[in-house]
Amino acid sequence: MSTESRLRLVWVYPDLLSTYGDRGNLLILEHRAALRGLPVECIEVRSDQPMPADGDIYLLGGGEDGPQSLAAQRLAADGGLHRAVDRGAVVFAVCAGYQLLGHSFYAKGTQCRGLEMLDLHSDRGPTRAVGEIAGEIDPRLGLPPLTGFENHGGRTHLGPGAHPLARVTTGIGNDGQTEGAWNGRILGTYSHGPALARNPDLADLLLRWATGGDLAPIDDTWPDRLRRERLAAVAR
Repeated sequence: MSTESRLRLVWVYPDLLSTYGDRGNLLILEHRAALRGLPVECIEVRSDQPMPADGDIYLLGGGEDGPQSLAAQRLAADGGLHRAVDRGAVVFAVCAGYQLLGHSFYAKGTQCRGLEMLDLHSDRGPTRAVGEIAGEIDPRLGLPPLTGFENHGGRTHLGPGAHPLARVTTGIGNDGQTEGAWNGRILGTYSHGPALARNPDLADLLLRWATGGDLAPIDDTWPDRLRRERLAAVAR
């Protein structure tokens, strides 16, 4: 956590990367931290503002091609997100935000340079991936199966420096075989939903990374019911 003993959650470029309701991930982290008595400060940084480097968790959401390309350019020029990662901050990115963390991605038919925070690149797929997504998460993360909703036209290819977040059992994800990627404290996924509402254990993983400690248990009766319903639906 930051030296101010307050968990700083940074919502990155809501004016560009907030098409699919991924701001819900910020709300879930804030809520789950508050239930455990952790003081939280939520910061929303627009694309015309400098990116603070002293946050604990940075969240990037989905967006259309033009805003995605602009977000990558401005984040690269600003450098604040890179400085935050260098000092150990957590990054959680969804869809367009996930793609721009790699080496390159395509926007409106043009290859764009990414932030090179994850060893991956993205291009365009033969069909659009729309619908439920589920998968078995990398056992090293110690999490239950992933559930979410995907809506993207890209395909993402991982290099040796990136670990797949999950092995796909339903949906497309990166390429029909794997979904998302992680390395260190950087994690990306194609899962909307929002992702952390449907995967509260993933939210708690991010909080543990940020705080460096264990978390007190909380009542997850309702999130568990949602997960069971969604996973049963895709199993049918």
